[in-house]
Amino acid sequence: MADMTREQVEALLKGIKDRYLDQDIVSLHQVKDISVDGGKVAVRIAQGYPAGNYRDELAAEIKAALAAAGAADADVSVETQVVAHAVQKSVKRKDGIKNIIAVASGKGGVGKSTTAVNLALALQADGATVGILDADIYGPSQPRMLGISGQPVSADGKSLEPMQNHGIKAMSIGFLIEEDTPMIWRGPMVTQALEQLLGDTNWGDLDYLVIDLPPGTGDIQLTLSQKIPVSGAIIVTTPQDIALLDARKGLKMFEKVEVPILGIVENMSMHICSECGHVEHIFGEGGGQRMAEQYDVNYLGGLPLDVKIREQVDHGNPSVVADPDGKAAQLYKGIARKASARLARQAKDYSTKFPTIKIMNV
Repeated sequence: MADMTREQVEALLKGIKDRYLDQDIVSLHQVKDISVDGGKVAVRIAQGYPAGNYRDELAAEIKAALAAAGAADADVSVETQVVAHAVQKSVKRKDGIKNIIAVASGKGGVGKSTTAVNLALALQADGATVGILDADIYGPSQPRMLGISGQPVSADGKSLEPMQNHGIKAMSIGFLIEEDTPMIWRGPMVTQALEQLLGDTNWGDLDYLVIDLPPGTGDIQLTLSQKIPVSGAIIVTTPQDIALLDARKGLKMFEKVEVPILGIVENMSMHICSECGHVEHIFGEGGGQRMAEQYDVNYLGGLPLDVKIREQVDHGNPSVVADPDGKAAQLYKGIARKASARLARQAKDYSTKFPTIKIMNV
């Protein structure tokens, strides 16, 4: 068989789709280099999101396609290149943090914090550097969910070092107060605390900072949308109508303040009996999918109502780290990949590429 040309290799790659974006890798500009030297073919692929073991699967798929076309000894590499993406026009991106993802819900009790921590851990497991900010000042959950106790330290007396566990950095008002102490604060104090938790923490370099928002569309959500550089938001809901009604309000709020919606997660979408395996849709069926279609946003996936998910976060070992090969962990990883892949398609942040012009009196 005759040696392949560069054009033939590129045409072949147009037939390879990215699983989490459902588009071919050439159109997605993931193909960074094609080298053809006699019978030797080398291809370099760069994905804009952390894909974990899917990188190996994609490389194997490309190698198999090339082998079938006659390039049996092809060299294929697939790497991750997470870059900073654009935020609201009125705010500047925080140094060191490439992307801030807000996880929100219209109402409480839908499993938003459990979803947020597992998505953060899924991004980390797939190869990203990740932090999580617990923005629920009144009801902080992340210290317990991450299994972190103690208080953060300050090396300079001005800023705090984030707490760490399971490979991610974390900050929460829950680290600074007793677990049973109520936060009897008015709105301005709460919003100031959120800004300080974000701005006065030494996050270092992060690919993603996940912000676990309190439920609703009040002061904290408004502060986040006006003062904190957010690259995208994920809406968590359950299938029943009352939860979807409130989730729509959250979605509309982010649309109004020009924060892109990365997608909708439907939590507790079904119950699987631990004894017999029977599947029952306790809270209804397909509500998240219909909402995504109605507002033309991405449906990231559904998560089951599973006692193990609850037990694992209660004991400080969320599903992604407690059972990394289990079904729940795979669902969280799939949702994290779809969300970060969608973010990778958005406009990049070029603000640091432009020089700063200073006018001086001579």
